[in-house]
Amino acid sequence: MDVDFSHIDVIGFDADDTLWVNETYFREAEEKFADLLEHYETKNKVDQELFRIEINNLEHYGYGIKSFVLSMIESALDLSNHQIAQKTIDEILQIGKDMIAKPVELLPGVEEVLKSLENKYRLIVLTKGDLLDQERKLEKSSLSRYFHHVEVLSDKKEQNYLNLLEHLEIPTENFLMIGNSLKSDILPILNIGAQAVHVPFHTTWVHEVVSDDEHDNSHLTLNSLPEILPYLT
Repeated sequence: MDVDFSHIDVIGFDADDTLWVNETYFREAEEKFADLLEHYETKNKVDQELFRIEINNLEHYGYGIKSFVLSMIESALDLSNHQIAQKTIDEILQIGKDMIAKPVELLPGVEEVLKSLENKYRLIVLTKGDLLDQERKLEKSSLSRYFHHVEVLSDKKEQNYLNLLEHLEIPTENFLMIGNSLKSDILPILNIGAQAVHVPFHTTWVHEVVSDDEHDNSHLTLNSLPEILPYLT
């Protein structure tokens, strides 16, 4: 599709599953959690219960690994009728610690893209999740030198973006967001009058999936991040 990025001065990047691998580790953790609860319920039931509790807990704990671990513990208590063994709780906590300790695996071409754009645009990170964990991942990634600003948002809705752009004195018409989630990175940005580029990751958390009638075709969709370079350089 034809796009015009000639007015873009600032580019925002999502972090998880846009700059580095993230959702894959959550799927692996869910598999381990289901195995721990196999004596109480089927895998499908465990997955459903965990997702239900995760969504209910978003308003209390927000996003990220710590919230996920608390939701796993609550799910284990519910599914076992509070009969879950202390050893199993310890194993659930270890799942979370293992996730936090994962190395940061950059997605293909990420550093190449940032190097190509850093002298032409103001680059920022706009992500959601746990502040400490996101700061840790950014440090491990060695990418922080490319960014003028890093913001960990409690959520990614229209007002969250508007508030941040106003705070950073960035006009919406000069802003481009690049991310993997239609729900969090693309649709809210288009709704406030900015531009967005969708770079899907191979797996998406169910909470981030949008229905067909929510799709908006007024944005560019690419197979990988390096494909953005011909449009911006």
